Amino acid sequence: MEVRRIVLGAGEAYALRLAGRGARGYVWTWQVSGNADAVAVRETGSGRAARALPGEAVERTYEVLGRSPGGRARIRFAQVRPPYPQEAPYDEFVLDVEVVDAAGARRAVTGGA
Repeated sequence: MEVRRIVLGAGEAYALRLAGRGARGYVWTWQVSGNADAVAVRETGSGRAARALPGEAVERTYEVLGRSPGGRARIRFAQVRPPYPQEAPYDEFVLDVEVVDAAGARRAVTGGA
């Protein structure tokens, strides 16, 4: 599981791209903990979906928007198969987000496992 830390200014967006496995029945879900009002998450689309070959992995893109300065949130993405909720996720990704005011926005991204 990868953990990434980012700092966003209020109103600033961050695009997160995750490998999809929709042809195998997997979808990405997410849960926000911490200051859930500090961020908004939405799926913005998939790359190459129209040209993908059957069974090919298609990248999914999610936008994380900083909303409330001073907030910290943890977003846990899990790749699961909805018909089988008892199964462990195929993959997981954690994004730790700190939201600062727009005037003091400093963007930092660090990764680790």
